[in-house]
Amino acid sequence: MESINSFLSMLSSWVWGPLMLLLLLGTGLFLTVGLKFLPLRNLFYAFSLMWKGRESGQEGDISPFSALMTAMAATVGTGNIAGVAAALFIGGPGAIFWMWVTALVGMATKYSEAVLAVKYREVDEDGRHVGGPMYYIKNGMGEKWKPLAFAFALFGTIAGFGIGNMVQANAVAGAMESAFNINNQVTGVVLMVLVGLVLFGGIKRIAKTATALVPVMALLYVGFALFILATHIDALPGAFATIVNSAFNGSAAAGGFAGATVILAIQFGVARGVFSNEAGLGTAPIAHAAAKTNDPVKQGHIAMLGTFIDTIIICTMTALVILVTDVWTSGETGSPLTAMAFSKGLGTDLGAVIVAVGLAVFAFTTLVGWSYYGERCAEYIAGTKVIKGYKILWVIAVFAGAALSDYFNTVLILADVLNAMMAIPNLIALLVLAPVVIKLTRQSKS
Repeated sequence: MESINSFLSMLSSWVWGPLMLLLLLGTGLFLTVGLKFLPLRNLFYAFSLMWKGRESGQEGDISPFSALMTAMAATVGTGNIAGVAAALFIGGPGAIFWMWVTALVGMATKYSEAVLAVKYREVDEDGRHVGGPMYYIKNGMGEKWKPLAFAFALFGTIAGFGIGNMVQANAVAGAMESAFNINNQVTGVVLMVLVGLVLFGGIKRIAKTATALVPVMALLYVGFALFILATHIDALPGAFATIVNSAFNGSAAAGGFAGATVILAIQFGVARGVFSNEAGLGTAPIAHAAAKTNDPVKQGHIAMLGTFIDTIIICTMTALVILVTDVWTSGETGSPLTAMAFSKGLGTDLGAVIVAVGLAVFAFTTLVGWSYYGERCAEYIAGTKVIKGYKILWVIAVFAGAALSDYFNTVLILADVLNAMMAIPNLIALLVLAPVVIKLTRQSKS
């Protein structure tokens, strides 16, 4: 297993090397400037659109808000709890700064993805509205680019079993075992049943589940985090100072922490940021393509909120709790580090329970949301006939992920590699189709 981990770590370091970081951040920055900093200027307007009721006579399958919740169901997962802690441990506090940077420019990326998804979506033979990178590559860039669309769909079909399935099931099993001493196989069976019940109900049941669970769990998690920060208010300025200083100077070794360079901070900050909010990955527009709307620009505004809420709010809460409770040098990493921070912050073992339950619910919604992404990618390659088989395979993989709880790091690193393979075709498409996004934005009355 050590040799496999070493190989995957080497591969991950290569695919998430300087070129990928430049492509991700560069694309986001290019779109941010091209859109004249629209995500920052129109943030409050976007929130007003999110709460606005659905408009009559709009094409699509689910409400714009449900589309956002479905996308957030897939993004708000282990990355917000275990991923942030891992980034902080390996890359140092400076990694959090680069997560912020990735999110701020990623809002323009997510906006552009959703605009293109609605603009170039199709209706499949079963009457569903389908879209995403494979469709805006095919319909927006022309026939000669179809191999790129196929590549994205292929990587998405496979990657879903990593980032969206086994990583999530893996983390839930570990959390349930540590907090409640529940056997991994038992967790796997329960997860299989729950995921299957939602999955076979289609996009509308997925959307209803996401709309019910995501807001409640996110508010509860953030609420407990804010309570801890309020009781450690004196440590907050120091936490922010440490984050900013470490982003440009690295982190000195302390306690169980091995020390991190600026390069590690950037690498793990960007990688974990993308793992968490998926801006640039091309997944969220698959959900937004199903929204009941005839206005791509309005849906783009709603879509970019997913990145803001996921990283700027939820991930930041996790990072600050770890820093103000001063446990980041304890030698722990992943969800155990976050659980330690919440327990110390609340002064009770209840903190570990909160983290375990939060991780379980976040991961469950990710399992459900990502199943839709993988299903649409598989449909693009093989048609609607593949959907039922894909769902069955997905449910089986849930159990496999839970049973492999001792190999979380291996699955996590593999997910990083697959993320990069998905991002490349999507980022190329965003750069080529940027003029379309800018033109639609200027023409819109939104």
